[in-house]
Amino acid sequence: MSAPAARPAAVVLLSGGMDSAVVLAHLRHEGFDCHALSFDYGQRHRVELERAAEVAKALGAASHRVATIDLRIFGASALTADIAVPKGRDVEHAHDIPVTYVPARNTIFLAHALAMAESLGARDLGIGVNAIDYSGYPDCRPGFVEAFERLANLATRAGVEAAERGERWIRVHTPLLQLTKAGIIRRGRELGVDLSRTVSCYDPAPTGDPCGSCDACQLRERGFREAG
Repeated sequence: MSAPAARPAAVVLLSGGMDSAVVLAHLRHEGFDCHALSFDYGQRHRVELERAAEVAKALGAASHRVATIDLRIFGASALTADIAVPKGRDVEHAHDIPVTYVPARNTIFLAHALAMAESLGARDLGIGVNAIDYSGYPDCRPGFVEAFERLANLATRAGVEAAERGERWIRVHTPLLQLTKAGIIRRGRELGVDLSRTVSCYDPAPTGDPCGSCDACQLRERGFREAG
């Protein structure tokens, strides 16, 4: 009897938050061996790294790596500099890019995931970006994901070799892109994700308890309320 076919590998960005946990569960459900990649980048909410490790183990990630990069050297964000995290904003009607935006963060993270994928021989990346219920970050939009996918296929040896064969190498999976937070929560429950172990807060207490009033807390709370 022949051995079962190997499952394709995917690299999934895993923050320890709700969205990335659901992406990991989704790609596992789709038949991928998922290698999780988290970042210790100098963020004030480092409790998310503990939760990421828990989530990776609980959801059966093939591996979990933590890359250390210090984005505090650039500053300019309430998540990496001595800048107050905004509380109580009207997230329903806010259209500005808030100070919690970390310059080029998703570009930096995806570049690391791309290098990891090429070293593993993986052709798939997963990221939990969302273009509906989010804080207005420019690197969560469909256009950004499409542009990065083009770059990935142009700027790597594997991409060039695939193009010579008439193939596309890297695919960036964004299964949450057009879901509301309530939709993400429902999908997480369908996939058996323990969302209580995830953390979304930008400014948690030392115990890990959420502040309850930053943008991320408000969007999460509204999502659970709308999901019933």
